[in-house]
Amino acid sequence: MDNKIKIYTDGACKGNPGKGGYGAILTFVDSKGQYHEKELSAGYERTTNNRMELLAAIVALEALKRPSEVVLTSDSKYLVDAINEKWLDAWVFKNWKQNSKNPVKNIDLWKRLIKAKEPHIVEFVWIKGHAGHEYNERCDKLAVAAALGENLLIDEDFVP
Repeated sequence: MDNKIKIYTDGACKGNPGKGGYGAILTFVDSKGQYHEKELSAGYERTTNNRMELLAAIVALEALKRPSEVVLTSDSKYLVDAINEKWLDAWVFKNWKQNSKNPVKNIDLWKRLIKAKEPHIVEFVWIKGHAGHEYNERCDKLAVAAALGENLLIDEDFVP
């Protein structure tokens, strides 16, 4: 795997639940040393911030055309800790139940994330949000603009 991709993601929600959006930026340098960047975003009529944080990572990983080494950077502790602290592994093992025996929220997106990251080697990195990180700030702007945009999508699997 010679493709080293950097992905930056963010989600936003106006109200929680409310209108939401995600933003993602994929960056890489090709074999000729050329820098490439791709922005992804979409807005939803009614959703939650956590769903948008997850969807940003999912859509970015799904956009990759071949197995890659990825560093995915997010300001979402929900996303990053679920992976790095092995919560996701435990939820799967416990048939999507938390330690409290309550069902895990956003199972549809967690399952989609598992599938999206499967062909890749992905390192999840947390950064503090709204702290001046160039790509995090750009992702936030993409996510907010998407949430406030027109032609919002329906989050079919959202359960309040």
